[in-house]
Amino acid sequence: MSYSIGEISQRLDIAPSALRYYEKEGLLPFVERSDSGIRQFTDIDLEWLIIIDSLKRTGMPLKEIKEFVKMFEERDTTIARRLEIVRRHREVIQQQVAKLNEIIMALDFKEQYYQQAIDEGKTMDLPDLTMEELPPELKAIRKRVRGD
Repeated sequence: MSYSIGEISQRLDIAPSALRYYEKEGLLPFVERSDSGIRQFTDIDLEWLIIIDSLKRTGMPLKEIKEFVKMFEERDTTIARRLEIVRRHREVIQQQVAKLNEIIMALDFKEQYYQQAIDEGKTMDLPDLTMEELPPELKAIRKRVRGD
């Protein structure tokens, strides 16, 4: 199947200008053009764009993504290196997820704190809470932040 740049843009929520830039930078070496010069994206291009967009959205620099694409073009001789890149990037993402989970826990605590303040008609001083008074999920955060 063949897709226009507009269709790909809508499907993946990527601006057409970004798609053009990706192609210009060599991230989409397989995109074909019609006789009149219009980009014709295939299902394979769509799959590549999903991978590229996922890597980009998780913080991988375009330079590294471009290197990854070039390795693919080299085929089987780069399998081990590509696997290492994917594994290394997965670790980075897992660290980001862990940090985001800490943020969610802190926000959950603040939500409970403010709901309790509304219910009781007053607030309490959080820094004065002892470790025993903190919810379990926030104890580790406080220890890490305060260096305890």
